[in-house]
Amino acid sequence: MRLFPLLCALLMALPAAADPQQHDVTDATGRTVTIPDTSTRIVVLHEPMLGLPLFDLGIEVLGSYGRSDDGQVMTAVNFPQTVLGERAPAHPPAGIGPFGNIDLEKLRALKPDLILGTEYDADKAARLSSVAPVYLQNTGTGRVRGIETQAALAALLGHQDAFETRRSQYDARLERTREALPFDPKGKSYLAVIIHDQINLVGEMSGMVQAIEDLGLHRDTLTGAGAINGLGSNFAAPISAESFMRLNPDVLIVMNSYMNEARDAPAIRDRLDKIAPGWARFLKPAREGRVLFLDSARVTTPTLASAEHTLDAVADWVAQK
Repeated sequence: MRLFPLLCALLMALPAAADPQQHDVTDATGRTVTIPDTSTRIVVLHEPMLGLPLFDLGIEVLGSYGRSDDGQVMTAVNFPQTVLGERAPAHPPAGIGPFGNIDLEKLRALKPDLILGTEYDADKAARLSSVAPVYLQNTGTGRVRGIETQAALAALLGHQDAFETRRSQYDARLERTREALPFDPKGKSYLAVIIHDQINLVGEMSGMVQAIEDLGLHRDTLTGAGAINGLGSNFAAPISAESFMRLNPDVLIVMNSYMNEARDAPAIRDRLDKIAPGWARFLKPAREGRVLFLDSARVTTPTLASAEHTLDAVADWVAQK
């Protein structure tokens, strides 16, 4: 009779077997994270950079930073609706607190099985790991290019087939757009700027960059002393108005801040008139009709959907020439 309790004690002393439904991965910051083989309750800490790539692939997101309790966006732009239109989630993610203040109780109440953050959330990882595994994904210029974030998340979550399906749809549209171009894009250069309080040179991360470079254009180099005037963000860095006036790529892409309600060509022109008076007369791409105006909210997420919006804008631009 004494053998049974002894056997129980021995079994309890043995190390627990690894959960066969989990596996270890290494995130962007070098952390080893144990995540479920199949994540069904995902929370994202940056919706445009992490949520949109998943929505575009039909992957459900349970919760998102920057939404109210009832799922209403707390930013100037409803990115899922703007970028995805009818493909936006029918049931938006629940909010986990306002910007700058994640509500741990709300997060716990959602019972996530995976929290996706960016490399800029490294300081929150230890605290949030008490709720669920935290995987940090690179999103910034210099670390990822084009739609690499979307491809990486698809691989992480085992949705490569969904990504390849969307990629095939995009590739077909890419080929049609390339064939419609009135010039050979090979060897042609581009640069993109976005206007906030000043003019900012856009980096290498976005669906817009993916589409423009897939068409065959390459990023121009910015030369001249004082071209870059500040640290900027993970998306863009400021340049001086003087440097802007000297830009001369084969195609210059110009966007208004997505914080602005008006982001069409007239609004962009009006904003530039205030920041760089005379730009339309002195900037060579403007004089020669080589400026492409884009809606920043549609084209700047790291998604195939943003790349497709860019292709549509290029096709419309070419048709008007």
